[in-house]
Amino acid sequence: MIYKNLLLSALLACGLSVYGQQNQYLTVSKDVKKVGLSEAGASFLAQLPLHCIQTEYPNKPNHTIETAQEVALSPKQLHPSFYGCLDWHSSVHGHWMLVKILKTYPNLPETQQIIAMLENSFSPENLQKEADYFSQYKLAKGFERTYGWAWVLKLDEELLTWDSPMAKRWHKSLQPLTQVIVQRWMEYLPKQTYPNRTGVHPNTAFGMVFALDWARATKNIAFEQLLVQRSKDYYFKNKAVAAILEPDGTDFLSPSLEIADLMRRVLTPQAFTKWFNQFYTAEGLKNVLQLPIVSDRSDYQIVHLDGLALSKAWCLLGIAKQLPKTDLRKKQFQEKATTFLQKTLPNIANGNYGGDHWLGSFAMYALSLEVE
Repeated sequence: MIYKNLLLSALLACGLSVYGQQNQYLTVSKDVKKVGLSEAGASFLAQLPLHCIQTEYPNKPNHTIETAQEVALSPKQLHPSFYGCLDWHSSVHGHWMLVKILKTYPNLPETQQIIAMLENSFSPENLQKEADYFSQYKLAKGFERTYGWAWVLKLDEELLTWDSPMAKRWHKSLQPLTQVIVQRWMEYLPKQTYPNRTGVHPNTAFGMVFALDWARATKNIAFEQLLVQRSKDYYFKNKAVAAILEPDGTDFLSPSLEIADLMRRVLTPQAFTKWFNQFYTAEGLKNVLQLPIVSDRSDYQIVHLDGLALSKAWCLLGIAKQLPKTDLRKKQFQEKATTFLQKTLPNIANGNYGGDHWLGSFAMYALSLEVE
């Protein structure tokens, strides 16, 4: 596609060596602590979900077939809002990305196209069907647990915190699905004896990060308390984590950094620093600070490693924010995060759908984080 080649060329031409100066697409702070996104960059990134959200095929449905009649159901029939972008969760965070871009950059050339697409996806009828899916099919109870659940709550939070009549209307329409997801989580966490420490979708810490952000934004005290308690149950006593073994070959999350990103939300800065010092060995921390090597971006699984670089960046920025100003790792983590973004951003739209359908969301989230 022409737009993909344009985006790739644009990002490659960013000129990121000029720190502190805004180029056409990205900015880098003078102290090399943060990479930012210009309006032109946001416009280019918006093309990724605009292309895939209403692209039904190829598709990787995560639907467990219960009857012969269900074989004939198309992705769009199963999920009228979130059928595109190859899979349900990627569609959800593609929608989050468009909301974030529209909210932050309201005057882009793509604004009206974004609004029209979101109006269709966020229609009350479509979102009610998305909510009904979880009760309509017996085996859908664990559908998208917990990665897709997390992105639904991040989408809900983004709409909730946007003071716009349009956003308020969309947020209201999303509530049937949001409430189903929260209820599923409230039922599941007390029964989840052990956390999933994988570097892909079922990672427990990643899901709980977004869930905790949502619980605090909505002042859902019961959900927040459950999340905090389970976080401590799972991770508070963890020491000398085996981070030297990361990553696995298809990771897009760092199991250890995701835990740290969660615990910095759960503990006070002083308690977190003490916990963090025992959580990593020197060798393990050195290992997770390495940029992942991506050998084949045309491979739908290997390209996950570009996502790993982006998720490492946002974890490191968050962890750095919690460390004391006197801690030398604070600046080190910020600079590493910036490097990861600089090295990875040119690859997020390489013309292969395996990365194009989701990496933009990861980039947008990393670029949107506040830094001290």
